[in-house]
Formats: sequence, structure tokens, C-alpha cells
Amino acid sequence: MGKALAFLLALIGGIVVVGWVVHAIIGPLFYLILVALAVVGGVYLYSKAKKSLAPGTRTQNRIEAAQKTYRMRNR
Repeated sequence: MGKALAFLLALIGGIVVVGWVVHAIIGPLFYLILVALAVVGGVYLYSKAKKSLAPGTRTQNRIEAAQKTYRMRNR
């Protein structure tokens, strides 16, 4: 009975220590991956917004038409 209890305590202690070491290694790595994903997402959204306002797109043509109308009205 004593050996089984000692083995069980050693097993639980080993699991706790391994979990602590893995958490210490993977914890910062997780946040690094999270920041990298946020940066990539920001770059993606910026490029999509920039392309939507590129010359010749429908949105850009509407903006230019509105500016022209505004200038003609406020002469």
C-alpha cells in the first residue's frame, strides 16, 4: 500500500511539473502566435481597404463624382 501511494504521489507530482514546464514554454509562444495573427489580419484588412479605393474602382469613381458635384455646387 505504501509503495502504491508513493508511486501515485510521484505520478501526480510529475504531471504537475511537466504541466508547469510546458505552460512556461508554450505560454509566451501562444501570445507570440496571437500577436502575429493580429498583425497579419491588420495587414490583410489594410490591403483590402486600399484596393477598394484604388483608381478605377466603383468606390473611387463615386468619391470623385461626389467631389466634382461638390465643387460645381460651391462655385
